[in-house]
Amino acid sequence: MFKAVIFDLDGTLLNTIDDLANSANHVLAAKGYPTFSSEQYKKFVGNGAAILMKRIHPEGTSQEEIDRALAEFTVYYNAHKDIRTAPYDGIPELLSDLRASGIRLCVLSNKPHEISGEIVRHYFGEETFDTVLGKSPDFPVKPDPSSCNFLIGKLRLQKDEVLYVGDSNVDMQTARNAGLTKCGVCWGFRSEEELKAEGADYLAHSPEEIYYLVTGGLQ
Repeated sequence: MFKAVIFDLDGTLLNTIDDLANSANHVLAAKGYPTFSSEQYKKFVGNGAAILMKRIHPEGTSQEEIDRALAEFTVYYNAHKDIRTAPYDGIPELLSDLRASGIRLCVLSNKPHEISGEIVRHYFGEETFDTVLGKSPDFPVKPDPSSCNFLIGKLRLQKDEVLYVGDSNVDMQTARNAGLTKCGVCWGFRSEEELKAEGADYLAHSPEEIYYLVTGGLQ
């Protein structure tokens, strides 16, 4: 039985893709660049907004332009981050059941720290998570394990007592780099095949399966 779970945010707890896509497309459209569908953005996100801006701009775009785009995206997304975003079905119940079972919960995201905290509080309240940690100058972005190791230290648990749950290759790499058990969710932004290829120890097709895994009921 695990004593704590570290969750990724986008694509794992919250379906944020439409608000991310609309915000990024707002930046592109203002420059006359081609825009992309929400489905395409599922492949672009995961490594933080700075990398997202590089991926959606034409090859050869200057770093100065990328930096300006990042600033524009950050302002627009912060004002429009909860238009279509919503928890995945069963996630609020999962978090409530885990808390009731005495499981400690954390969020680790490549979304900026302040926005991560705001969006988690908006959808899940103040008391659901022990710690919410987003991108900050203090740590490199995932899949570097530094931020994950920081959370484990705060929890004061052994690594085999902590489960990492995410939806992408970045998440599986983060968990592996930190020495944690890896659970991939199959409802997020990336495919089951990608999660398997990245060495997911478990695959969850519903939030209920995560509950059984954490509490010892899933083989």
